[in-house]
Amino acid sequence: MTETVLKITDLQKNFGGVVATKDFCLEIEKNQIVGLIGPNGAGKTTIFNIITGIYTPTGGTVEFLGQDLVGKKPFQIAQAGIARTFQNIRLFNNLSVLDNVIIASHKECNYNVFSAMTHLGSYRKTEKAVREHAMELLEIVGLHDNPDQIADGLPYGHQRRLEIARALAINPGLLLLDEPAAGMNSEESADLCSFVFDLHEKFDLTIFLIEHHMDVVMRLCDSITVLNFGVTISQGTPEQVVADKHVIEAYLGEEK
Repeated sequence: MTETVLKITDLQKNFGGVVATKDFCLEIEKNQIVGLIGPNGAGKTTIFNIITGIYTPTGGTVEFLGQDLVGKKPFQIAQAGIARTFQNIRLFNNLSVLDNVIIASHKECNYNVFSAMTHLGSYRKTEKAVREHAMELLEIVGLHDNPDQIADGLPYGHQRRLEIARALAINPGLLLLDEPAAGMNSEESADLCSFVFDLHEKFDLTIFLIEHHMDVVMRLCDSITVLNFGVTISQGTPEQVVADKHVIEAYLGEEK
């Protein structure tokens, strides 16, 4: 029996008189990789922002493993098990590669304020475990050779990997990837697909991604939802979606 990880029903978000997304519905089952595509301004990132608590929807519901997310703060949603990367990479640029992951890992810490101030009790044991876990994640994403390097000095592709490692540090049940292949060439995109597949298998992840590179979407996704002006115009397998005339019109323009 399949388990529904994310269920979105009749989601709507208005910004004043502008409807960013309307009557959006989606169900993602455990272990699926699901893509969300559409032209610029279609409302894709708005949906991610609603899921992660940055925006409150005008209407509709968002459920994660049966838990209602609407009205919860971003940190509460992260604690529930949803991690996210951003289209524009958001790292602690002046901190080391290792420290970027350690900061995210502290979600799992259970020592009290006294232990933290005195470095006694469970503090040392927990901090040692956090550091070891962070190094394990860096090894998985191929960044363990120089953990003390400042994040801002990493090549672009490695910054992407670091952001994903940081997201994995909270042990998510759902990983949201916002245009992970942005700025990559075809070879880098192919490497990214292999990398995401490896993470999907190793961590038993359910993944929801926004992507403009259709080669990435076609290779990665079990199913795809297509937005245009905030409205769903197609949903199905990658093969069904790319053959849909409504999708072709949205991307290429209607034939005259």
